[in-house]
Amino acid sequence: MLLYKDSSKPIPERVEHLLGLMTLEEKAGQLVQPFGWQTYEHKDGEIKLTEAFKEQVKSGGVGSLYGVLRADPWTGVTLETGLSPREGAEAVNAIQRYAIENSRLGIPILIGEECSHGHMAIGATVFPVPLSLGSTWNVELYREMCRAVARETRAQGGAVTYSPVLDVVRDPRWGRTEECFGEDAYLISEMAVASVEGLQGENLDGEDSVAATLKHFVGYGSSEGGRNAGPVHMGRRELLEVDLLPFRKAVEAGAASIMPAYNEIDGVPCTTNEELLDDILRGEWGFDGMVITDCGAIDMLASGHDVAEDGRDAAIQAIRAGIDMEMSGVMFGKHLVEAVRSGQLEEEVLDRAVRRVLTLKFRLGLFERPYADPERAEQVIGSTEHVELARKLASEGVVLLKNKDGVLPLSADAGTIAVIGPNADVGYNQLGDYTSPQPKSKVTTVLGGIRSKLANTPERVLYAPGCRINGNSREGFDVALSCAAKADTVVMVVGGSSARDFGEGTIDLRTGASKVTDNAESDMDCGEGIDRMNLNLSGVQLELIQEIHKLGKPLVVVYINGRPIAEPWIDEHADAILEAWYPGQEGGHAIADILFGDVNPSGRLTISIPKHVGQVPVYYHGKRSRGKRYLEGDSQPRYPFGYGLSYTEFTYNNIALESDTIHKDGSTKVTVEVTNTGERAGAEVVQLYITDVASKVTRPAKELKGFRKIFLQPGETQTVEFTVGPEQLQYIGQNYKPVVEPGEFRVHVGKNVNDTLSAKLFVRED
Repeated sequence: MLLYKDSSKPIPERVEHLLGLMTLEEKAGQLVQPFGWQTYEHKDGEIKLTEAFKEQVKSGGVGSLYGVLRADPWTGVTLETGLSPREGAEAVNAIQRYAIENSRLGIPILIGEECSHGHMAIGATVFPVPLSLGSTWNVELYREMCRAVARETRAQGGAVTYSPVLDVVRDPRWGRTEECFGEDAYLISEMAVASVEGLQGENLDGEDSVAATLKHFVGYGSSEGGRNAGPVHMGRRELLEVDLLPFRKAVEAGAASIMPAYNEIDGVPCTTNEELLDDILRGEWGFDGMVITDCGAIDMLASGHDVAEDGRDAAIQAIRAGIDMEMSGVMFGKHLVEAVRSGQLEEEVLDRAVRRVLTLKFRLGLFERPYADPERAEQVIGSTEHVELARKLASEGVVLLKNKDGVLPLSADAGTIAVIGPNADVGYNQLGDYTSPQPKSKVTTVLGGIRSKLANTPERVLYAPGCRINGNSREGFDVALSCAAKADTVVMVVGGSSARDFGEGTIDLRTGASKVTDNAESDMDCGEGIDRMNLNLSGVQLELIQEIHKLGKPLVVVYINGRPIAEPWIDEHADAILEAWYPGQEGGHAIADILFGDVNPSGRLTISIPKHVGQVPVYYHGKRSRGKRYLEGDSQPRYPFGYGLSYTEFTYNNIALESDTIHKDGSTKVTVEVTNTGERAGAEVVQLYITDVASKVTRPAKELKGFRKIFLQPGETQTVEFTVGPEQLQYIGQNYKPVVEPGEFRVHVGKNVNDTLSAKLFVRED
């Protein structure tokens, strides 16, 4: 047996032995990642590998494949042409078998898949988007979700995923806001660690584990004007303290892979930023995993950033800076071999990248277990257990923004409900971007959820779409108004859509039926590449709501969307408002659970919602010198970070510090009593914030440094405890190193950033 095939040998020895056997072409082949859906043809139930793929394997090998199992309009893979869970596993097996049996060294292929909020394959469970997941403030539940996602992905042969997204959102006009957990680095860090632990499990070579890829490294959520991949203007201190924090925490948790962002920071593209990729990531943090580009990022160096003369120059710059693999593989595949042969690139630089790729493959156990189990894939993917988890996550991510006079929960026993709006019964509109095609029966819409609740009295539920997300057509207004006039309560389901064209056609605004036309209108106003100039509802949605409001019926607004919506008129006139984000396939059931009081809302905002787009940026952790108002109004958001209502009431009392004076290296405990003073059981998110009263470097007024989600019965009191020490008190000082300065701090505990109790803490030097 060749040494590299001997699983009893240490991985470094196996890697060096295999590397020593490889030709230049084979080495370069390990660093490319072609599109996986282009490697096979699926016709009449049979999977046939393409000749182009076979030739590429024979001529030097393919290190990795992107999206073998991905299905969406970009790949062109549909429900009709795509792979079932079993077929997906069989396709991966066919690919691996050919690569192993028809290449000189039999190196297995690394299968990479998208899993932002579920494995992006046909049949897989569609969980809520990360913005909703963040709003749960339930780290343990999210970790459980990541285990489920890993289980589904690995069951089909996927071994690495391109998640979690750890970008800190500063401008919600950005179309990828939905893919992020929110605006706070500490909360994102907690979710980041849970993601790595959940996806990677105890061992990377486990049958339920996949390698996590942290993205987008770094500053991607701070682009100029909220435009995707735009330049980032950020100082080194803020970068270290805020945007890099979630990545550092995830690296410390053992993340196996990382993806640089498209953007530049201070004129240097992240793809070639040696300070980020080498000095900080590998030097300071000790990261020893693989670095992979985003799709087309190397080409962007020559055609976009214009820091490279041509493709070869771009490829050389990237691999020298620390890139190990190129998603798409076009530039590396075309230029690396000749760059080495011509003396433009040192072979040891190529070897360094190959070494990292091979190490990950060995760690994943691909040499010992390259094949998936089709039967297991059939059992695991989309399982009942995972569907139930999706429903629980969706319900915990819904944020109750307003509930005037207790209009919610609705009665399940009496009254007619009109369900109106473009998002009331369009499944794709509640799934978010990076979603695979879905059979209609798999996704429960809000209309479907309400009908399920009132299944014994179906005549109590009326429906009309009213309008589309986009466009100016009002042809559905009359039907919607007639529908609302017959009801006791109106539930308006509006918002946005990140649904790409899945061939569903459009909606007949008078009947609500699907309508396929030659020129189907797109309702997409969010998602990757869909950045906006404002945060208002698109189209004529607001006008529809205003017309229905004139009827004088109790009005409940449900937002289904991927970024905050700023609509002051709705904030003022609606009787109740639910922010559901994109809640996934079980979203309709989850929202209905909350509307009828079967679930008490416990979601809290992880992103501030402004009154007007002109207030942006409005994230809570801005500096104290940012100013307090504009000519037209103040600078405070409509709904602050951490905000969310419940069907019960929680009161906070008796905040106390174990010691009000500590050494700068010491710590203390802070406690607070939280009581459910209402009549319903419910969950509260107890939030800890810190204020550095005076510092040598300017600081935010408050920073989140801890949180606990607790469940209380009516009348129950719980004492919640946090530890406050160097980790909570430090910041990046004048020398760009963490420092705890002596002096006065304020410790705040409460319901949201603007509603807290506080205590003074003094830190001494000696």
